[in-house]
Amino acid sequence: MTLLEPQHGPLPHAAPTGASAPFWAGCAEGELRFQRCRDCAAVTFPPVETCRECLSGDLAWEVSSGRGTVYSWTVVHRPATPAFAVPYAPAIVDVAEGFQLLSNLVDVAPEDIRAGLPVAVRFVAVTDSLTLPYFAPEAPEETP
Repeated sequence: MTLLEPQHGPLPHAAPTGASAPFWAGCAEGELRFQRCRDCAAVTFPPVETCRECLSGDLAWEVSSGRGTVYSWTVVHRPATPAFAVPYAPAIVDVAEGFQLLSNLVDVAPEDIRAGLPVAVRFVAVTDSLTLPYFAPEAPEETP
């Protein structure tokens, strides 16, 4: 059984913007950050300048627990660019705080991925200047 691994090396990615820089800084610090509107309490991700619900510009950054469940995924065997090593599994994760994040799954065999799989964030420095949030199966809690 082969487990999926994080990508490494120079990968195509969006450059941080004024709105997204705190998210990327959080990744480098091992924190999964998201925004919440101070006026209507709506959770916002990906990062924006104004709330999608009430159009307020009063958004605060919060730190997620990093836990969630797999909503949807695919396993890629023919990458769109040679920068990506195969196989890899992009997935949409329902994060506990109420937003979805597109990431990759790691430390799991492709055949063991399923909808609802509990996962936790794992940060990986893929280059000196880029740390990405990946999700791995959450270890079951031990009962005493």
